[in-house]
Amino acid sequence: MKALVVYESMFGNTEAVARAVADGLGEAFEVRLAEARDIPSTDDVDLLVVGAPTHAFGLSRPSTRQDAAKKGEVRPATADVGIREYLDLLPARADLAAAAFDTKVAKPALPGSAAHKAHRRLRRLGCRMARPPETFKVTGTTGPLLAGELERAQRWAAELATAEGSLRHTA
Repeated sequence: MKALVVYESMFGNTEAVARAVADGLGEAFEVRLAEARDIPSTDDVDLLVVGAPTHAFGLSRPSTRQDAAKKGEVRPATADVGIREYLDLLPARADLAAAAFDTKVAKPALPGSAAHKAHRRLRRLGCRMARPPETFKVTGTTGPLLAGELERAQRWAAELATAEGSLRHTA
């Protein structure tokens, strides 16, 4: 079975979570990790996991990525294409299992979630949602991640892999 983890990351926090997710999926899946800007194909994929930072209560846009770039040093070429644009280009696939995660500042009652928005978009594309959306917390806009979040991301992905593996074996 093959899994694709697609992410956007301005400051490296969401990328770190995506790598932990890929590690967690690695026991059950052949995993490919890709940035959204590369527009990776899902043609030969059984499971798609997307990850994005929460910007302005949802998925980033070119304007919110430009605003974020003013808050610290960003990774090269990260302001061009994000998960929003990637999902806009993704063809409908009813046979594709999917899950979404985000990174978000750890503030009480802070509304919005990129993962929830991505989850809805994936469902509209016909994907079978394998897990509810998940949020991993950062200390501030530029990070770092809260202690233990990478380990939690790896466990979340391992549970996803186990559930998907069991589902595919019984199907």
